[in-house]
Amino acid sequence: MSSGQPQTLQESRPIAGQMLAQFRWTRASYYLFSGFLLLLFLIGYVWWPLVVEYLSYFNPEISIWRQIDWLLIGNFLFMTIMIMAGANLKTDLPILVIGLVGGLAIEGWGTQTELWTYYTFERPPLWIIPAWPIASLSIDRLFRMLRMASQKAPEKVFTWAYWLIFPCFYALMWYFVWPTLGKSLTMLALALVGLLIVALRGQRGAVLTFIAGAGLGYFLELWGTTRECWTYYTFEKPPFFAILAHGMAAVAFWWGYQFSKKLWPRIVEKFANPGVIPEQASASD
Repeated sequence: MSSGQPQTLQESRPIAGQMLAQFRWTRASYYLFSGFLLLLFLIGYVWWPLVVEYLSYFNPEISIWRQIDWLLIGNFLFMTIMIMAGANLKTDLPILVIGLVGGLAIEGWGTQTELWTYYTFERPPLWIIPAWPIASLSIDRLFRMLRMASQKAPEKVFTWAYWLIFPCFYALMWYFVWPTLGKSLTMLALALVGLLIVALRGQRGAVLTFIAGAGLGYFLELWGTTRECWTYYTFEKPPFFAILAHGMAAVAFWWGYQFSKKLWPRIVEKFANPGVIPEQASASD
């Protein structure tokens, strides 16, 4: 029965159709794909000895199909498709920058405190840092899918989920990092995560971002730990905390992106009109 309210085109379209429309390829998709390929080439060129070492593990006496790393290929293929879906350089570039800076901070904390170590024993290895912005873009696309799929879910569901997921994660974080509790980087990480959990607004977005980040994080951690690219001090492959930590990192990056959207226009206005107070500029318009 009609409610008498006219439906918009987006509301009348099935959710699956909305998701497909949201993930169409744009001109920016090909820019991102080209940049991704260039990045892989540069990593391979700069760290060529690591590539040679990896290729040396292939045994000519064993079928190549049994030696191909299908999980690695699957991860790269999935993230490639994700970053190209619905690409928009205006919104994607800040996500890439935040993912790059945030990833460097996280890797620096984890390797300096030896919560995890890489097989090259670098603290942190620079060749792993570019994976963070690529993963951040992929999580953004996953978030869009989850947001559309759950658009009819009531807000109270996400409120309850938020106060279940994040305090439990924080308790697990304390348990996992306990051996490094005396180190300043760990105390700083605990303080920042605690403040973020208390201060976050938009609980629907936070919960969905956490789920998207943890979902992708599982497959990344599964590859990295089972191939011994990196090893946690617990020697789990992978630790449950590490999977959830990808979700928390994604939420932190999401918050940083939301904050940058509010801060950036003010910075641009300040440099465009030096010496002019924003309130004065708006009053003179």
